Amino acid sequence: MTLARRLVAEGLGTGLLLAVVVGSGIMAERLAGGNVAIALLANALATGAGLLALILMFGAISGAHFNPVVTLSEAWQRNMPAREVLPYIVVQIAGAFVGVLAAHAMFELPLLSAAQHVRGGAAQWFSEFVATFGLLAVIIGCARSRPASVPSAVAAYIVSAYWFTASTSFANPAVTLARAASDTFAGIRPADAPAFILAQLAGAAAATLLMCWLYPAPPKGATVAGTVAPGDFGPAP
Repeated sequence: MTLARRLVAEGLGTGLLLAVVVGSGIMAERLAGGNVAIALLANALATGAGLLALILMFGAISGAHFNPVVTLSEAWQRNMPAREVLPYIVVQIAGAFVGVLAAHAMFELPLLSAAQHVRGGAAQWFSEFVATFGLLAVIIGCARSRPASVPSAVAAYIVSAYWFTASTSFANPAVTLARAASDTFAGIRPADAPAFILAQLAGAAAATLLMCWLYPAPPKGATVAGTVAPGDFGPAP
């Protein structure tokens, strides 16, 4: 698969993911009648269902990362060449903002608006560490033990993490940046985004170290979720 096709898949997939996250958050808030629990449940279920469909749709093309920390982890594991990391991250961030624009346009909101939703403090930052650690642990553990389960396992984890983390599990720097430009149910105040991203990077690094120790790298020529060949670019850490 050419790099151009993989980048288009990553950008499009990330854009559709943000359209799902933000759009379902807007719809949920409008229909929940002020019941935040119902709104969060609807947002979580829509996000999990959308993510499952998108991973199944684009996994065979780009690996369906849709997340800079997943891309960084994959490069760290030598599952993709380091030279592709920056292009992947650029299209993920660009796609995320396009997805926010699309969601706002569908609901007749200003295309971009700084979020006012405060998500600060140590509990929120630790929540993002835990959320991202869990996401990467699920991806690596399932990819190295039962690759066919990765899409459903990731989607299930995200739905659960919406509920068991205080931050409602962003677990994605591209998503965090884009949601800072959405003054809606799914938004995050721009001032709070940098700490979230640092916590996400730390969680991803910790999970990659631990899970690569728990699950030794598969032999050369094996596949991860049917999309990449571990070992093609050198030994795993």
